[in-house]
Amino acid sequence: MRAIVQRVARSSVTADGKLLGAVGRGLLVFLGVTHGDTPAEARYLAKKIAQLRIFEDERGKMNLSVVDVGGAALVVSQFTLYADCRRGRRPAFTDAAPPSVAEPLYLDFARALAAEGVQVFTGQFGGHMLVELVNDGPVTIWLDTRELMKRGEKE
Repeated sequence: MRAIVQRVARSSVTADGKLLGAVGRGLLVFLGVTHGDTPAEARYLAKKIAQLRIFEDERGKMNLSVVDVGGAALVVSQFTLYADCRRGRRPAFTDAAPPSVAEPLYLDFARALAAEGVQVFTGQFGGHMLVELVNDGPVTIWLDTRELMKRGEKE
């Protein structure tokens, strides 16, 4: 499972002209699911993101989490995080899990993030969406559960 986490001043997502979710100070999380990902990885990643200390404290140091600052998260599915661009000019997406596998794990992740105390809004799984954001910092973090777990991090 991969996530691009952006600290935002505000972010929103629309589909078919309808606002699906919007947050002020908080996180925009683009989430990709690959073959073999599990609900345990979704919970692990949600906990990791909820506890990431990427918000500034009163001294300007990144010491606070989205939970600490009372921020919300906008979670948007993005299979393109598993694009393979090694050959040619058209990306292949064979490493992305099929929707029947990815959607339940995407929803598991959103529920797990909410269980960590974060107000969560979601996009439309598999839909064409327009995502707007004002990146705060900018702060953008790339996380991959396989890389994190390979290094011995525990849930």
